[in-house]
Amino acid sequence: MTSLNSHGVRFAFGTLTALPVRVSRWDRTTARSGMLWAPLAGLAVGLLAALPGVLLLLGGSGPLVAAVASAALPAALTRGLHLDGLADTADGLGSAKPAEDALRIMKQSDIGPFGVITLLFVLLAQVAALFELYGRGWADGAVGTVAAAVTARLALTLASRRGVPPARPEGLGAAVAGTVPPGGAAAVAGAVVVCCAAAGALLGGHGAALHLALAALAGLAAAQLMLGHCVRRFGGVTGDVFGALEETAGTVALLALSLG
Repeated sequence: MTSLNSHGVRFAFGTLTALPVRVSRWDRTTARSGMLWAPLAGLAVGLLAALPGVLLLLGGSGPLVAAVASAALPAALTRGLHLDGLADTADGLGSAKPAEDALRIMKQSDIGPFGVITLLFVLLAQVAALFELYGRGWADGAVGTVAAAVTARLALTLASRRGVPPARPEGLGAAVAGTVPPGGAAAVAGAVVVCCAAAGALLGGHGAALHLALAALAGLAAAQLMLGHCVRRFGGVTGDVFGALEETAGTVALLALSLG
């Protein structure tokens, strides 16, 4: 079990980040463990993304510069993988074509108008929400950045549960689809929401704890709605759909945190 968890952690970091981690084992069992560890990869990305924002804010920059830094670094830490998946999924959904044709559009290397527009507004929403959070203080910005990143990867854990089919027989979507037991996914989700609430309690008491927990749940709910729509349209999930789910969950969590 220790060895499997080690391979699972490597799988999570090696497939969900651009950090120099070598995936030494690639099978369904490792994929299941890896997707259960996905929020840990999100924690690492969130902490690294929050660092420049906090340093810039403490160094005298305004909250907008800090927000841009914390929004840009996750893209660099994933080589834009999830943003690319979001754009491709937007093009596939926006095409209004049958599943086979939509999947073919998503595999093309170029980005269409739906993808460009979606990327523009999602990144604007992320920067605007982080601007609001960093405007309240460095701690709010840092905690919000980390919570959104963890929630984003948790959405991938839930999307990998049994009963969610792959849209193609190959690719990352097929490798991880249906690997996670529902009970395991629920347990990881519960642990992440509790940890978000605990971080909020340390930051600002019971009100902040509730706010962070609700923000995480809002991000997960939005991702589940997107997941259901993609399964109906494409017949299942793909690697691009996973990228779209990750960006959807993280963005909605940030927007929820910026309210109130």
